[in-house]
Amino acid sequence: MIIDDLIEKIIEMQNPACVGLDTAPEYTGRCEKDAPNAWASAIYDFNQSIIRAVHDVVPAVKVQIAYYEALAGIGGMECFRETCAYAKRFGLIVIADCKRNDIGSTAEQYAKAYFERKNGWSYAKYVDFLTVNGYLGTDGVAPFVDAAKENDKGIFALVKTSNPSSGELQNRKLADGRTVYECMGDMVEKWGEDSRGKYGYSRVGAVVGATYPEEAKILRERMPHSFFLIPGYGAQGANAAMLKNCFRQGGMGGVVNNSRGILCAWQHASGNDRTSRQAEKYARAAALKMKEDLLSVLGEIHA
Repeated sequence: MIIDDLIEKIIEMQNPACVGLDTAPEYTGRCEKDAPNAWASAIYDFNQSIIRAVHDVVPAVKVQIAYYEALAGIGGMECFRETCAYAKRFGLIVIADCKRNDIGSTAEQYAKAYFERKNGWSYAKYVDFLTVNGYLGTDGVAPFVDAAKENDKGIFALVKTSNPSSGELQNRKLADGRTVYECMGDMVEKWGEDSRGKYGYSRVGAVVGATYPEEAKILRERMPHSFFLIPGYGAQGANAAMLKNCFRQGGMGGVVNNSRGILCAWQHASGNDRTSRQAEKYARAAALKMKEDLLSVLGEIHA
């Protein structure tokens, strides 16, 4: 089961980290704003260098589709697909960060696009997990859950997001005393109750931001069988101590994303090293530093 594969890679590498390939043109240092046709090619080359740098340090990458849609045209979508494919060539678990959802019939089409192997273009060859927005309710999530079971894929549903204004909705109290995010967490736990792997975690996981440690503690207790995708580390302000509540004993229960902290590490170099040609070197150093930081708080990771 794919969730077991992710857990085993985390244990093998002793690293619950994920590198986010949320690659904007300006991160590459090689893209001219007046040459849009070159953006996709430059970003793909840059992504390849990052993947080569980190594939033996981290178990997973998360590819944020918005950065590829913004490139305009088929070139951007080809860049997204080929980035996922390149990561799979290096044995990485691939999370497509697309936050898909809609009414049931449309959700079925999204699920087919990412989870069913139909032809040479299909994303399903290269995508292991997909982020979804569960706030449409069960009929908007069920097609993803069903397709995930049929094709051995997984999803991460938004529960408590890392952005500053998430509490405007997610922290509101319901009539039964629960917050909205607690209600969503309970729903995610239920959606995955019949698809748990050998380590006790479901293929239906949750997005829980590291920037809200108190809420994460509540959710970890409410969701013992849900694996967390944890954004917010690094550029968004969270550190390893803040995200400890997302994990259970033995450092199990989540994978922590870091995007700009890895992609833009070369931009913080000095002298002759401050060039995108050094991106591979500095991305690897940043990934190793993140691993050290996480393990200093979580300790040895074991099932």
